Amino acid sequence: MLRSSILLFSIVIHVIVHAQFKAGITLPPVKSGKSKSIEALDVLFEKSIRDFNVPGMAVVILKDSTVLLSKGYGVKNMDTKEKVDNETLFAIASNTKAFTSAALATLVDQGKIKWNDKVRQYLPEFMLYSPYVSEEMTIRDLLCHRSGLATFSGDLIWYGTQYSREEVIRRARFLSPKYGFREAYGYQNIMFLAAGEIVAKVSGMSWDEYVRTTFFEPLNMTTTNTSIRSFSKNGNIASPHNEVAGRNIPIAYVNWDNIGPAGSINSNVTDLSQWLRLQLGWGSLHGKTYWKRERSNEMWEVNTPRPVSEWQKQNMPGRHFSGYGLGWDIMDYNGYKVVSHGGGYDGMISKTVLVPELNLGFVLLTNSISSLPSALTYEILDEFCGVSTQKDWISIFLDFKKEDVHDEQIKRETEEKERVKNTSPSLSLNEYTGTYFSEIYGEVRIAMQASGTDLLIDFVPTELFKGRLSHWHYDTFELIWTTQMMLPKGKVTFLLGADGKPNEMRIDVPNPDFDFTELKLYKK
Repeated sequence: MLRSSILLFSIVIHVIVHAQFKAGITLPPVKSGKSKSIEALDVLFEKSIRDFNVPGMAVVILKDSTVLLSKGYGVKNMDTKEKVDNETLFAIASNTKAFTSAALATLVDQGKIKWNDKVRQYLPEFMLYSPYVSEEMTIRDLLCHRSGLATFSGDLIWYGTQYSREEVIRRARFLSPKYGFREAYGYQNIMFLAAGEIVAKVSGMSWDEYVRTTFFEPLNMTTTNTSIRSFSKNGNIASPHNEVAGRNIPIAYVNWDNIGPAGSINSNVTDLSQWLRLQLGWGSLHGKTYWKRERSNEMWEVNTPRPVSEWQKQNMPGRHFSGYGLGWDIMDYNGYKVVSHGGGYDGMISKTVLVPELNLGFVLLTNSISSLPSALTYEILDEFCGVSTQKDWISIFLDFKKEDVHDEQIKRETEEKERVKNTSPSLSLNEYTGTYFSEIYGEVRIAMQASGTDLLIDFVPTELFKGRLSHWHYDTFELIWTTQMMLPKGKVTFLLGADGKPNEMRIDVPNPDFDFTELKLYKK
């Protein structure tokens, strides 16, 4: 990962493309182009990784059980220049969620659970912000993002920390809701973790073992795994990358084992072609039924609706609805139901798409942070869904990227203008040092830098979050990460009590993935 002194795009764990296409903002219609053949798509894929400055990508397109394309593009690692092929492993992140839902579907078929069973029937220790919500939360609720918690709320608990799966779930009780229970969509990793723990409790084996024996092995997904600890030293593995000043830098994998059922699977397009076949077979493949057809209907049915922006209605053919099923995003496109999911990992973005009525499925795996998988999703859908006036989605998403860069520049300039110059901290730096504690997260320690000119910050539960605090203004300090990091700089403000001593610390690191303001940190 990279240091905060360099401009970057922050990680997107679960890709939500450009705020749902600039929801609520009027944008001009997009340009149209001509229909593309599979050969033309192949050429487009090769060109597109250069357009988006993506090191490498792997793609599989499956139609009527036939693989039309299964291919790697670009390189696994910008330093070694090794080529991507269709056996190259990528982190698929939140595409894992569909495996967890399918695992539960098999248990529904076995009569061991029901979608509407209460979570505490299987996990009596499960608690959230309200006794009512804790008691009423069902397995279905876990799988469709309607817990009442905000999108990505609590992700700091698990990301890069030493906390076990059980401890991550235990700490979720301290999270505050943003919505009423079942009132609105809020994308939740911890709820999917709880769903995976139900798989473990009911099956008598870990979630990892259950998906391995139930799906990976019988589907001959021979290299797919649920942990980066399964990587071999010289394996065919894509490196995650971060773009720094136009240059892609390989970064280290982060262990996601403690959120496994929500996002820890690693796979390749060869293996995932089997997963596509099973999904498009409505739970059956090669004469074997993994789950009943009605389970697919249930997983692909909208449980939590989501808004469709005016831009989407105007520019996407026949777009009328959007929502989340059980481990899948659902929308309509040119008269077809599209079932899909994205995956955002540190330095990797991926996409899985199904159009059941066309018996069409495809997977896009990339090893950097970009909206390329989403742009290509619409290029492929236009080709196979019979869209008569196809659009140049590559240019559209590249324009979005330019807008994001411009917006970020304006934001930095505004922040600098609002800074009050020539102020001093209220206290000597040494008086801010000590241990601050959050029930949600644990300890964050402040110490003096050896030079005595700055403070140091250490997020104790993880080795990933450490930095230097340089005075910004008054009792606010700029957080400059000193560990390899894919987050921008932030601000740390110390609040003084009646005794004039710092008794609370607030952290703000503006980014789309982690809400540092959730951490209510009080001095011990």
